[in-house]
Amino acid sequence: MDLFAPSHLLVLLVIVLVIFGPSKLGDVGGAMGKAIKDFKKAMNDEPEEKPVVKAEDTKPLDNKVS
Repeated sequence: MDLFAPSHLLVLLVIVLVIFGPSKLGDVGGAMGKAIKDFKKAMNDEPEEKPVVKAEDTKPLDNKVS
């Protein structure tokens, strides 16, 4: 039995329409589309290079206890 048979998708669409209503369905679809687009954009962005800190760039800490 196929998981995404047309009859299953039709029943799912009816359930979603009953829960959200036709007016909210457009808003939910738009929000989902924007979220997916932003996620794909974030996945394709190049990761930023982290700066490398060398030992000579740092100064020693004072270990004095007050």
